[in-house]
Amino acid sequence: MAAICSEGITEDEAIIATNNDATSCKRYATEKGYWRDEFVKHFCKKAERKSPEISRGYYARVTALHNLVTQFVSLTKTAGLKSQVISLGAGFDTTYWRLCSVGLQPTNYFEVDLATVTSKKCQYIKTKLPLLDALQGSHDPLFGVDEINSTHYHLVAGDLRDTEQLDRKLLAAGVDKKLPTVFITECVLVYIEPKLSSQLIEWAGKHFSTSMFLNYEPQRRYLNNGWSASWAVDMDTVYQQLLPADEISRVERLEFLDEGDLLTQLLRHYCISVGYNDKNDVGLAGVNLHGTAHR
Repeated sequence: MAAICSEGITEDEAIIATNNDATSCKRYATEKGYWRDEFVKHFCKKAERKSPEISRGYYARVTALHNLVTQFVSLTKTAGLKSQVISLGAGFDTTYWRLCSVGLQPTNYFEVDLATVTSKKCQYIKTKLPLLDALQGSHDPLFGVDEINSTHYHLVAGDLRDTEQLDRKLLAAGVDKKLPTVFITECVLVYIEPKLSSQLIEWAGKHFSTSMFLNYEPQRRYLNNGWSASWAVDMDTVYQQLLPADEISRVERLEFLDEGDLLTQLLRHYCISVGYNDKNDVGLAGVNLHGTAHR
């Protein structure tokens, strides 16, 4: 039985609510011009106005993670290798469609979330042609109530707190543990009991010998869970030093920000942490945040 929060809703319902809020924040920010995403509007009917510091925080978060994923996929393609993305707790994320739109479709792209979320995502994808078109391949997409299986894209209903079930479901969906793989967890692990989230990190590091684990939250703990190397950087450093200065100037002209200290406080609360294994020596140590932002 799911635990009940003080607000009278279950923990799972509270987690799902954060996905809806994040999607609304991203739609509002893209409408203001912080970054380009032609797909997020299909997962959110209307975005409520957000404060400038929230939009700038999301800009830094989305741009940095997209930068890292793009580098990973590009690096493996350059090396003549297939690649795989596994987004854990994906919610209504649009990274798959954004990658496809610039010709960087990975060999396999898996999204995992609770069935309540994936069932809604199934409906959005099935009824929105810009989303559905990107799923076409050597065979037509197969839609279930809460899962999708297509040539390259796979939507999986699963619970990240149960790594044995997660492993079975990903294998059934066609995951290839031998492929270079990048994992994405965006504000996910913080909602999982530390023991269980450590098991998840350990599972990923143990089963995927050439891989990266990208995590956006206030924590870092890869080396204790089987990863060969790791690094972390707080989001204030990302925003102030690692994203291109011309891009920062552009987004800061979009909306007036009265209290800069609030943005700094928000950014310092979070970090991007990365763990990686590079058994195939494809150069994962060179995937970093010193490149240019992707719009």
